[in-house]
Amino acid sequence: MKPIPAEILREYGPFSGDVHGVTFDGENVWFASGDKLNVLDPKSGEPIRAIDMIAHAGTAFDGQNIYQIAESQIHKIDPKTGKVLSTIPAPGNGGDSGMAWAEGSLWVGEYRAQKIHQIDPETGRIIRSIDSNRFVTGVTWVDGELWHGTWQGDASELRRIDPLTGEVLEELTMPDGTGVSGLESDGADTFFCGGGNSGKLRAVRRPRRDIAAQPA
Repeated sequence: MKPIPAEILREYGPFSGDVHGVTFDGENVWFASGDKLNVLDPKSGEPIRAIDMIAHAGTAFDGQNIYQIAESQIHKIDPKTGKVLSTIPAPGNGGDSGMAWAEGSLWVGEYRAQKIHQIDPETGRIIRSIDSNRFVTGVTWVDGELWHGTWQGDASELRRIDPLTGEVLEELTMPDGTGVSGLESDGADTFFCGGGNSGKLRAVRRPRRDIAAQPA
């Protein structure tokens, strides 16, 4: 498996505050910035609105509701009103990073533990855990593929891993000094990547399957 350079399609921002968790509701990008959950039109690049709440890490969308990591908890939020509907414990007890929704579960990165946990969205119970060999930042699923972001020092990558073994199957290297804090797919050919303390959000091309499937 040979790493390939990530192709950055567009940069958004910089916005006020750090960019942490990222999700996509089919139309707009949502991103966490510490004390706000922000909504962005990815076509115009213009912010639409912001909801005041603790938003220090991963963000996810289940097709109806938004989930947001707030320190050691995960809030389920009505995206129309911003009201917190319910709360469950986060698996990393405050060491959590990215988050995604897939197969009726939440998938939550635990940064320094280098793990991704599949959890019950109603109770927070850990169903299973996947080991990585790098710090885990953002997490996303697309077309049955599990991807996660890494960020160590000045190096960041987007990695597709085997959801059963954690084996790295594909690796996109970001430019030096370009951090990846949050990660989300648009369900097609684009990843949205949080840029941490740069205050930026970046769109990265997802590799075409005919290229990615070639042997290394």
